[in-house]
Amino acid sequence: MPRDTQTPATPGFSGWVGTVLGARDPQALAHFYSHLLGWPLAEDSPQWCTIPIPGARANLAFQREATHEPPTWPQEPGKQQMMMHLDLGTSDLAGAVGHARSLGAVEADFQPQADVRVMIDPAGHPFCLYVDEE
Repeated sequence: MPRDTQTPATPGFSGWVGTVLGARDPQALAHFYSHLLGWPLAEDSPQWCTIPIPGARANLAFQREATHEPPTWPQEPGKQQMMMHLDLGTSDLAGAVGHARSLGAVEADFQPQADVRVMIDPAGHPFCLYVDEE
């Protein structure tokens, strides 16, 4: 939702946003997303990696979680639930799916929408590819 420019920002918030995904091997996952999106890594270590989002005050980050359990997609009672996922816009859905697959992602068996492809990254996180017409 766009912020009303007449309303002052909430005190203390700078406008920068980061999204962090946990993985047993954050470097491998960070390299997957770096190659998928074509954005370079800023930090690259076995414990913590970051990818700045071009043109935004935001980044994707990846942290080591030794006991990471991939979520179940679609969700099932009593199984690890997805806490969040990435939506990634593309102008070529079929091409983006093929590119993601070539880097190690798999297409999820369950696809709830014809114009969106749910993919599973190498660490087991679901992410969505959709046509961004902007």
